[in-house]
Amino acid sequence: MHAVASALANPSRRLRRLILTEDAEATIAAQLKQPWPIQPERGDRARLDQLLGRETAHQGAALLADPLAPPSLAQALERPGPVLVLDQVTDPRNVGAILRSAAAFGAAAIITQDRNAPEETGALAKAASGALEKVPLFRAVNIARTLVALKAAGCWVVGLDAGGAILSGPALRQRRVALVLGSEGEGLRRLTRDTCDEIAGLAMPTGHASEMESLNVSAAASVALYELTRPT
Repeated sequence: MHAVASALANPSRRLRRLILTEDAEATIAAQLKQPWPIQPERGDRARLDQLLGRETAHQGAALLADPLAPPSLAQALERPGPVLVLDQVTDPRNVGAILRSAAAFGAAAIITQDRNAPEETGALAKAASGALEKVPLFRAVNIARTLVALKAAGCWVVGLDAGGAILSGPALRQRRVALVLGSEGEGLRRLTRDTCDEIAGLAMPTGHASEMESLNVSAAASVALYELTRPT
């Protein structure tokens, strides 16, 4: 519901087709005043199950839309807040959840690799719960070169890894941080790690530091963003 309603409210989205059950239309209409930029088709859950697959939790709403035009790096950096760089994070649900946290904590943009990163699918949009419309998603051909460009633009590049010193928001308060998160399985690649200005880990309760290595990448992103943006 949130993903569809947010896309309907985004004037930058090119919308192709909208199918809603009666209940879904009423729910979205309560969030977003009509008329909408596209006229919905009425469908029942069986029709949506057939169209999307029975395993899809569609909540009675489906929207076909073109991907948003990606911003340039310079345009993304015009927004305030930290930048997130995802080094081969491949699960669309993780990327969607990271987008949601990025919107909540005021991140400027998310950068993923052009390859080895999920497309803007329904699964990603659903996990983002509307944040795909709020946080620019920028694709880079080469992550290491992009980190160099971020440095040249004044960012301090911090790679998140359990082996680093403790990530401290207050210590980084005067810097604009580009936070780099590695893949679900392998973590940061060597060249990516070597290009970072520093490597930092999350503060964990005594006796639980080893748990960070198994912490889901989207959960780690949420904790790190909180640390970077929390009030002093």
